[in-house]
Amino acid sequence: MSIATTTGSAHARTARLGIREIVRRLNAALGATLVAALAGSKDRKISYKWAQQDGPTPHQVAVKRLQFAYAQWLVVSEAEGEHVARLWFIGANPWLDHDSPIDAIRDDRFKEIAAAASAMIDDGFTG
Repeated sequence: MSIATTTGSAHARTARLGIREIVRRLNAALGATLVAALAGSKDRKISYKWAQQDGPTPHQVAVKRLQFAYAQWLVVSEAEGEHVARLWFIGANPWLDHDSPIDAIRDDRFKEIAAAASAMIDDGFTG
């Protein structure tokens, strides 16, 4: 499957989920502290609250980051496995000037992150 097909499929599956389910899945995959960090929150436990049915709703900028992060999670984890995907999210990334994807998502560097995810699963730089 091509990277364009993989990315499109991940985007479509993400779009079909509510934000609370996206947060629940990211919490399970990355942990609440990292999810809060990539969303741009200083409250390390806010993602637990976002995941609750009667909890607060993340602000629109955080929603965009969370949706994007989940789509990238799908792309990398389905190609490389969940363990590798978690390491990819938290580690220094050469395609992001050695920033982590968590930090780059918080900084809204979506195009760079998508290129880094593509490079990871294609074993080469595409950006």
